[in-house]
Amino acid sequence: MLSHADIAELTELRRALHRAPELSGREIRTADRIAALMEDLGADEIRTGIGGTGVIAAFHGAAPGPSVMFRAELDALPIREADGPAHRSAVEGVAHLCGHDGHMTGLVGLGRVLARERPARGTVWLLFQPAEENGAGSAAMLDDPALPGFDYGFAIHNYPGLAQDRALIAAGAMNCASVGLRAVLTGATSHASEPEKARTPGPAIAAILPALIGLSRGSQADADFRLVTITHQRMGEAAFGITPGHAEIWVTLRSRTDAAMAGLRAAATDIIAAGAAAHGLEAAFDSQDNFAASVNDAEAAAIFARAAEAEGIALSDADLPMRASEDFGRFGQVARTAMILLGSGAGHPPLHAENYDYPDDLIAPSVRLLNRVARDLTG
Repeated sequence: MLSHADIAELTELRRALHRAPELSGREIRTADRIAALMEDLGADEIRTGIGGTGVIAAFHGAAPGPSVMFRAELDALPIREADGPAHRSAVEGVAHLCGHDGHMTGLVGLGRVLARERPARGTVWLLFQPAEENGAGSAAMLDDPALPGFDYGFAIHNYPGLAQDRALIAAGAMNCASVGLRAVLTGATSHASEPEKARTPGPAIAAILPALIGLSRGSQADADFRLVTITHQRMGEAAFGITPGHAEIWVTLRSRTDAAMAGLRAAATDIIAAGAAAHGLEAAFDSQDNFAASVNDAEAAAIFARAAEAEGIALSDADLPMRASEDFGRFGQVARTAMILLGSGAGHPPLHAENYDYPDDLIAPSVRLLNRVARDLTG
């Protein structure tokens, strides 16, 4: 299916993508490179600028059939990569430390296979999504009228800590919902020698933080799982002469379901608002990194699982759903979708670690798995 030359060229592509990472929503050069590769493969349709920088490419079959989408992510992370491989990021402070370079390469590999032998029926769409890391990309693509409809959607995410011949998949919850909630508390400053004349956020924060953490309960295996993580807190200015009159609290909220997230978000907002009011402060809120829960459709998950087993991949549903979120869940609102977590090595550095690097020997198995799913549905 893939020749030695294919694998060598795909490996070089993966490393080239690794050297040139771009942040969420800014994946202009990456999208241009992907679109050019799809054109070189002779894709039947190529649409660019979907939801910002998204790219989709179609390979049509001769007969009517299902529309099947496979997704990869374009964006990288705002993390400095550790010194190491020759293909280390050339962009200081930005790096592909989640494996999106490998995921893109896997879809390009599938494109090579489809270019040589079109589907017998239906259409296979290769979808390259922007802004996965901040949870904005899927919503932007779904809001774009240029995005076609799909019957099925599939995605692979590599999974460090699991051997390369193993994978995790289940029907139902795969990734938790999450949202980043920012609260701004505003009071009034005073001279540091007269703190009684200020409306300072310090006492409010002392009450708010433990109450927020107290909202956490259970594990991700529990239907009512909730996790609250304080990720950032800032109060006042870096000065010794001022009693602070301003503060920010950043908190990440997680739940197993979108419905539970609505309740958790309301509870967290109520705690902060009440704590602020009790100390004469005003509270304002905004949110970022809003991820819907990623839920595998039972039929799509079964299709993916059968294909993985046919490729000799041992499956498990241990430790699912992941507490970490994934911006694939919203595609499940318009199609039967499933994600699989493909092992990238038992001893491999974790995702988002400074020394993480997608393993090149996962490229060929990923392409084989994706192609088997495509052929099972479209011939």
